Amino acid sequence: MNEGFALHEIICDEVGKPIDYRFLEANKAFEIITGLKIDELKGKTVKQVLPKTEQYWIDLYGKVALTGEPNKFQHYARNLMKYFSVNVYSPKSNQFATVFSDVTEEVYFSEKIRYLSFHDQLTGLYNRHFFEEELLRLDTERNLPLTIALLDVNGLKLTNDAFGHKKGDELLVKVAENLKTECRFDDIIARIGGDEFVILLPKTSEQEASNIIERIYASIENTKMDNIIISVSIGFDTKTNATQPVSEIFSKAEEHMYRKKLTESQSMRNKTISLILQTLNQADSKEKRHSENVSKIAVKIGELLNLNQQTLKEIELAGLMHDIGKIAINNEVLTKFGIFSESEMIEIRRHPEIGYHILKSVDEYAPLAECALSHHERWDGTGYPRGLKQDEIPFIARIIQIADAFDAMTSFRSYKETLSIQEALEDVKNNSGTQFDPDIVKHIALNPNFLK
Repeated sequence: MNEGFALHEIICDEVGKPIDYRFLEANKAFEIITGLKIDELKGKTVKQVLPKTEQYWIDLYGKVALTGEPNKFQHYARNLMKYFSVNVYSPKSNQFATVFSDVTEEVYFSEKIRYLSFHDQLTGLYNRHFFEEELLRLDTERNLPLTIALLDVNGLKLTNDAFGHKKGDELLVKVAENLKTECRFDDIIARIGGDEFVILLPKTSEQEASNIIERIYASIENTKMDNIIISVSIGFDTKTNATQPVSEIFSKAEEHMYRKKLTESQSMRNKTISLILQTLNQADSKEKRHSENVSKIAVKIGELLNLNQQTLKEIELAGLMHDIGKIAINNEVLTKFGIFSESEMIEIRRHPEIGYHILKSVDEYAPLAECALSHHERWDGTGYPRGLKQDEIPFIARIIQIADAFDAMTSFRSYKETLSIQEALEDVKNNSGTQFDPDIVKHIALNPNFLK
């Protein structure tokens, strides 16, 4: 659209003060943009056409008409709900002309860029850049006491590994919503890292900050998200003296947060693993039976090998958790009747690595992570996911692999014939030295009734 143009004559009182202005000329673009017809405007004053025109505009245009000094500004026209770039100049004494163009789109784009430059796209909170600028602005004596609170979301990586990054993002959004609800209007909340948030609380004492943080903890504890546990660790420190470096306050808040995280995060991860197993077992009773059977069979094999009680306990737990990575596999694939497609097999084969990351995240279960990762490796190196062979495969994983295969052969599968215990034992022996550790198979072969 062309630029709008209109020519006006200023009207002054007896002392030369602008009190109105008269329409003289306008172009077609003016009519299109404003919806006003110049034939109906000529000779009329603005107060006749637009009675609610503020004196501010008459003074502004009058100054240009009387002094000859041009002006330029941006104006939002409420009646049109548009932004205009306006140039005003005086072509002759007592007259002023306006040249204006619609810049609404440019303004909105500029505002969007500004918003994005200061906000986190996922949560809508402020970002690190804005936080750092606000910290400098708020670090003044009149804002004391100034409290900085750092918050870390416990187990985000575990949530991403177990339930997918979409759920991880949802978790972050839930946390952000709680922070916005429980914090005050003047508090600055920002996401400054993947799982880290910061809250700036101006004019907030240690006790007041503690009360706000307790509210945040309570709110998050009462927030539900499917089968995912929402947990955060919060540390804070308060600046009470203008001479204290604000960087020192931030560091102390961070130190307090990490100290809390040491206990709170591990507790949350333990609960999450229990919840994952519960969810997996509830979703598919077949998986529950399979894990229990593998655990029992693996312990029996361990007993044949004369392993000590501590190792047998580890084997028992490894059997129960070897398929924990299946929590991230599409349930339709897990419960499918029939042969898997190539894409479904690729999906299924992700579960050892997922299980590894889940178990590795919890100190108590970290020793089992390699077992979960390696229970589909083969003695001859043709297994997955790493193609390990022979003694490269962790010893307990070799036991779990045999127990896993044995239960799969003797349990009902819609896509293959169910074998008897004797037939399954023969299959294990036939695959000794290729799929299975020959030394372990030798002990099984010598004790064919080991499951009784």
